[in-house]
Amino acid sequence: MNNRHRSQSEIYRVQVLDRAFQILRVLAEMNLGASLIELTKQLDLHKSTTHRLVKSLESNRFLEQDKLSGKYHLGSCLLELALPALSRLDIYDVAKPHLRSLAAKTGETAELGVLRDGEVVLLLNAEGSYTIRTLRAIGTRAPAYCTSLGKSMLAFASPDYIESYLRTCKLKRLTHRTITTRSELISELRRIRSCGYAIDNGERVPDLHCVGAPIRDTSGEVIAAVSVVGPAFRMKMHRMREYSREVPRAAAEISKSLGYYLSPNSRQIL
Repeated sequence: MNNRHRSQSEIYRVQVLDRAFQILRVLAEMNLGASLIELTKQLDLHKSTTHRLVKSLESNRFLEQDKLSGKYHLGSCLLELALPALSRLDIYDVAKPHLRSLAAKTGETAELGVLRDGEVVLLLNAEGSYTIRTLRAIGTRAPAYCTSLGKSMLAFASPDYIESYLRTCKLKRLTHRTITTRSELISELRRIRSCGYAIDNGERVPDLHCVGAPIRDTSGEVIAAVSVVGPAFRMKMHRMREYSREVPRAAAEISKSLGYYLSPNSRQIL
């Protein structure tokens, strides 16, 4: 094969790949799938070209066709390829830039914690910009029932885990705002599940306020939580309302980076 033919062949192969990737991207944005005609219009290609690309992708399980609607969706092969890569993602590396961004937006300290043996263990933090700020040491443990990090994870735990937690945990009063009864905590967890975030209005430490939201992995399981924490004199009600949007947004971005996908039609924050 001469250089001219080799060059044309290489260009053709790249063009085919580009068009195949375009199909995958279009379908990733169309949650209800797309017909061959819809794909042809979206990509501005000849129908026969789209048909060949689609059938090739389908034969390799990159696409799947709904037999009733005739529409195409992303195939199972993509998940098989993605899972090994997602499993190598480290939540430390994934979350760090999001925590720094959250701290920069709010000026308050951003934290990330996990649930271990009924307690929240602090794994990461990003210092806020205010002179007076809160910064806890990495590894610090705190009760889950009276922290925004802990409550946002408890709220999305399995019923069996919550029941076990309520049987074994003593709901000690740490401040005048601490939840100390089973019924109050259950009601609070239901509220959190409904709105997607948790608030700590000085429940663990007087005059310290926090807003937390859960982080999910690729399977949808809640594996951690993120929060902003600051003094009550600065985190007043209007700030808490603002942070109740910013914190779930940061949690959603971290979850997305870990491989969690949420349908746009869902009403949940995460």
